[in-house]
Amino acid sequence: MKFVLITGASTGIGYELAKIFAKEKYNLILVARNIEKLIEIREELQNLGVNIVIIKKDLSRPESPQELFNEIAEKNIEVDILINNAGFGLLGPFNELDINAQLEMIQLNITSLVQITYLFLPKMIEKRSGKIMNVASTAAFQPGPYMAIYYATKSFVLSFSEAIYAELKSKGITVTALCPGPTKTEFQKRAGMENINLERAKLLPYMSAEKVAQIGYEGLMKGKRVVIPGFLNKLGTKLVRLVPQTFVLNVIKKFNSRN
Repeated sequence: MKFVLITGASTGIGYELAKIFAKEKYNLILVARNIEKLIEIREELQNLGVNIVIIKKDLSRPESPQELFNEIAEKNIEVDILINNAGFGLLGPFNELDINAQLEMIQLNITSLVQITYLFLPKMIEKRSGKIMNVASTAAFQPGPYMAIYYATKSFVLSFSEAIYAELKSKGITVTALCPGPTKTEFQKRAGMENINLERAKLLPYMSAEKVAQIGYEGLMKGKRVVIPGFLNKLGTKLVRLVPQTFVLNVIKKFNSRN
């Protein structure tokens, strides 16, 4: 049985992906900061007859990716599918948000994702087999006033994923960028978005994490380069390339405004 490594596995899309892979009889390596939640998930899924390894790790710390790789190597486990799901966002003007928190966002959303991918790729290349899914966002398709760093990190994830997709396809490895739109997870709480602009939900309904995970799983297994769950989300990513950038910026600014 193959092993799937999922970061940010304690809640939201990561948790739902863990359930899907367990039902499909994949062994799991679940990584998150909340070890108590990981223990609960292991107890929930262990009756499915799969091996579940849980690792407490804060991937916003620079040393964590290498530590994670070392711990998995010490267990003599080879990762067949890598899901880089961990990430967070913050809402507010760039100059007013805590700079250290924003740098941690860059570390988690970009640097740790890149390093983890780099560390686990050699074995996949050696076997000429493997799948990688990097969770980006529809935020990747345009700049995001009041969430400047978050949008920029997701733009990086999308660009990086598509580039290495082209590099690795001939080596038997697929790379998928999952780009969900608004999704019902704990993301909004951590980002400070719980009470902002409630009318936005009427314009662009939030999709369940379960549905996003299922669509992402199916796209990953088919080897798709980019997966955008939901018709309106797909349409939105097309429209932002057809209208003037100033208009897009003003719309996103209003969309992310606390007022």
